[in-house]
Amino acid sequence: MSRSLVFLRDALPADAATLSELWVDVLRRGDEAERVADLVRVVEAASKDPDQRLVVAEYDGRLAGGVHLRLTTVSPLNLDTSVQVMSPQVFPEFRRHGVGRALMDAAVSWAEERGAGHLATAAATGSRDGNRFMARLALGPVATLRLAPTTVVRAKLMAQRPPVVRVPARQLTHVLAVRRSMRRQEAGSA
Repeated sequence: MSRSLVFLRDALPADAATLSELWVDVLRRGDEAERVADLVRVVEAASKDPDQRLVVAEYDGRLAGGVHLRLTTVSPLNLDTSVQVMSPQVFPEFRRHGVGRALMDAAVSWAEERGAGHLATAAATGSRDGNRFMARLALGPVATLRLAPTTVVRAKLMAQRPPVVRVPARQLTHVLAVRRSMRRQEAGSA
């Protein structure tokens, strides 16, 4: 019987720099110090909130992966309880060593402890291995999450807006003249 080299624990603020490297593709843009500061806040928030958990996996004493868990509902409209398994990620050198499976097992165990009937996760569209891993665990696609900067969406909406129909000045002048005439008639009959 082989002993697993994977050890799971809650993340600590000291893990922020390594987690910043792990999640560089999903964090907001900015310099390294900003990303680390963001992750320190995320770790601290997760440690204080009973509906969140940030789990890291160590393999042979080195941080190998992590996942953020959040107890919520399936959606704002579907109020079934669910655990969002956000960014389950493993460093490339630790893949195929059971680290991802251990992180997902922690997610399932926490969901069971919290009475959540569903797990929801997202894998990057371009991550073939990540999507195949989730599919092997029975997590199927339900929706496509799309993201764009607000300014870009506003520009696209403005470009697709139907052209404004302008009333010719001559016609507008006629409408105004008719209204003035009607007001005069109302004033004269009163």
